[in-house]
Amino acid sequence: MVTTTAVIPAYNEAGNIKKVISETLPFVDEILVIDDGSDDETALLSQKAGATVVSQPHQGYVQALKRGFQSAKGDIVVTLDADGEHDPSDIVKVVAPIQNGKADLVLGRRKYIPSVSERFIGTIVMVKAAVYDHGTGFRALTKELAVTLTLRGKCTCGTFVLEAVSKGARITEVPITIREIEKKRKRKWIHVIQIIYVLYQFIKS
Repeated sequence: MVTTTAVIPAYNEAGNIKKVISETLPFVDEILVIDDGSDDETALLSQKAGATVVSQPHQGYVQALKRGFQSAKGDIVVTLDADGEHDPSDIVKVVAPIQNGKADLVLGRRKYIPSVSERFIGTIVMVKAAVYDHGTGFRALTKELAVTLTLRGKCTCGTFVLEAVSKGARITEVPITIREIEKKRKRKWIHVIQIIYVLYQFIKS
């Protein structure tokens, strides 16, 4: 039987994590919350809600993802955000193409990408892969693929898909629901630096 692990990177998400876990539990076999050095009760609340917590010093989203990929026990790994933006019931359709043997990586496609820099990165990515939402945080992939990803940079925009392409992964997208929430502000310089990593990975792939 194919099993699924949800990997949820979390940093100071005590106000959201319990609900995210409770909504995710019906759709997966394991939930890993990667507590990225939170100084609130994210880890404690995650454990109480039924997740397994993997704690690390604050290293950022990408390192938390990689830690989760290495720790996951499932055959399929699903990633989603800890802030409640994603609807965990979409896990069913995100994992379906992998379960059916049609994909190795499935991206949860948003209707609109608000970030100009993210859309610019998308124009680079689309030369190599016919995908729209390269920067989505809601995705499913085989554990076999997940553990091979090096994921350079401070975010996964562009590089996640391009590295998967370089490894011969079959990639598809499915539409997902995005909830209206108050998002934490991202540092604008991250995407400027990320473009360098994207171009590097573009050449490699």
